[in-house]
Amino acid sequence: MDVLHPTGGGGSIAMFRGSVSLLIFSVIVSGTVAGLASVGRQGFTVVWNMPTARCQRRYGVSLPLQEFGIVHNAGERFVGENISLFYKQRLGLYPYVNRQGANVHGGIPQLGDLRAHLNLTKRQVQQSMQSGFSGLAVLDWEAWRPVWGRNFGSKEVYRRLSKELVWMKHPEMPEKEVTSMARVEFQTAAKAFMEETLALGTRLHPRGLWGFYGFPYCYNNHGIKEDMYTGQCSPGTEALNDKLAYLWSGSTALYPSIYVQRRLAAHPNVRLMVRHRVLEALRVASQHAPGSKPLPVLPYARVAFIRTLTLLNQVDLENTLGESAALGAAGVVLWGSLDFAKSKRQCGVLRDYINSVLGGYVVRLRRGVAHCSETVCHARGRCARRDPHSGHMIPLLEPSGQLNLNLSSQFRCVCYEGWGGEQCEKKTTPT
Repeated sequence: MDVLHPTGGGGSIAMFRGSVSLLIFSVIVSGTVAGLASVGRQGFTVVWNMPTARCQRRYGVSLPLQEFGIVHNAGERFVGENISLFYKQRLGLYPYVNRQGANVHGGIPQLGDLRAHLNLTKRQVQQSMQSGFSGLAVLDWEAWRPVWGRNFGSKEVYRRLSKELVWMKHPEMPEKEVTSMARVEFQTAAKAFMEETLALGTRLHPRGLWGFYGFPYCYNNHGIKEDMYTGQCSPGTEALNDKLAYLWSGSTALYPSIYVQRRLAAHPNVRLMVRHRVLEALRVASQHAPGSKPLPVLPYARVAFIRTLTLLNQVDLENTLGESAALGAAGVVLWGSLDFAKSKRQCGVLRDYINSVLGGYVVRLRRGVAHCSETVCHARGRCARRDPHSGHMIPLLEPSGQLNLNLSSQFRCVCYEGWGGEQCEKKTTPT
């Protein structure tokens, strides 16, 4: 069932003013590098990060991304001018333990060769990214987590190997001291790999939006289908994320994950899950930003449920993209696996989905975001809920939509760089 959005009410006036229409049109059509260069200075950017190049190249199926203002790389490549996603096997010498239990590049960060990693990373970045790159640069390192205590389950192996390394050097050391030393050594080495890789990337391409996929974590999956579920991050998460200040200060964007499981289709608790993941990212972005303005937050979303090809309907899109926009995120990145381009039929399904569901939703959402920015923030800032938990959504606007005079009571402004004040009416620095 579709979600209904008010286009007005007792406090609405008639059709778009010319300035609003012009603003919205300019926002919707910006699907190239110029659009990404201004992330953080425009409403809501939707970026395509799916390896669908073969749909056109092999099957002759063209995906209508440009028509709906969805930013993508030329030829829909995975690494390109607008977004570059680097998996662990594709960048440097990231140490990890593979699925067969073999140590790759040392296995744990303490045994990795950081200098060789950085040298290789530099060459790979120079070869794959164009000069003047100003898009999204995302590092996908998921094998281990830089905080010792968050390596549980299948990641427990990194703690075990770290302790074995200490025991090899200090066979008589008590277990408690071994664990303590292993923790320090692991976290120090993990920090060096992540911090130095980010620093290298930002030096090579300072206009790029560099960050790690999935960070910051919230750990709020537990009990998600229960009636009492709040969506709040697990206890202690904020404190642990604050210990990663080096990561946030070295990033130029944050990319938390808001993927949804199939069993949660159209479930109202999804919105709570997304809300707290995005809010934690916004908190980190605000408190640990290297400059005066918060880092842009662009959650990673999927067009389908996790590990399926079942596509999201409008309710699911509202729970993910819509919730992110209402909280003040700079945009979202849409990820999907190669399975979406595995056959001509599957490419056709994806094309039809973009035409019938996704594309129209993205256009209406971005119109609504641009309209809110114009009416509440003088087009110099992004709207964000005054009360993050109010549930107020940015109205989706049709081309003939109406203006809603109540937006200013529901949304505040997050001003773009160079502007300040309640409604971004004050110029603070040269733009």
